Amino acid sequence: MALIETHVADSIGTLTLNYSIKHNTLSEALISEMSQALGELEKDGVRVLILRAYPGARVWSAGHNVHELPLGGHDPLGWKDPLRQIIREIECFPTPVIALIEGSVWGGACELVFACDLIVATPEATFAATPAKLGVPYNASGLLTFMNAATPQIAKEMLFTGRPIAATRLERLGIVNHVLPREEIESFVHALAQDISHNSPLSIAVMKEQMRILNGAHSLSPADFERMQGLRRVVYNSDDYREGIRAFKEKRKPLFRGE
Repeated sequence: MALIETHVADSIGTLTLNYSIKHNTLSEALISEMSQALGELEKDGVRVLILRAYPGARVWSAGHNVHELPLGGHDPLGWKDPLRQIIREIECFPTPVIALIEGSVWGGACELVFACDLIVATPEATFAATPAKLGVPYNASGLLTFMNAATPQIAKEMLFTGRPIAATRLERLGIVNHVLPREEIESFVHALAQDISHNSPLSIAVMKEQMRILNGAHSLSPADFERMQGLRRVVYNSDDYREGIRAFKEKRKPLFRGE
């Protein structure tokens, strides 16, 4: 069974996550299909892309597949990690990507949504960034995605607590563009996509790429970069990291000791 589905009509592409049996977990297999689909949609010349789960989904995505994370001694979110790959592809996709969110968004799926250009959600939607619940050291580019979407205080609240935050609150904070009832969200998103598709695709593509470059234009010395990488190594070589992964697999609360 395909883990994603695509549809194109009137220059608007829709990519639907179709892995509901695993809560649309961002597994290597699902991300591989997403990556291939993005290439095909770009070739089809879509002017807008809608990224969504199936209508009525209670979980939009459960985030990174924890079972695919290394147990320790290796960077769990390195440059070649599938999640990092798909985030870059969404950010670099030449046309606007609208995230249509129904249900809960967990872990790395929060970053995937925040990497999209526009976010439209239902009032029931929630977002929970959960790396600290697993003892996972998020990488610099992932943290930058959060900091570009939210103020540092909100990004810290999400990442430090792991608590679900309602889409209605994120709309007030300017992180989610619109919140609509389930019965209205599809028509609203398609009307938004149509408005975009009628404008100059070249102008939009250039502005999107300019803003992507500007969002990443933060000066960082080689020494500071190495320090960040060293700090992350401390975490993924720790007993806490191994405990977090074990606890998740054993479906119990982890006991972190800061070691």
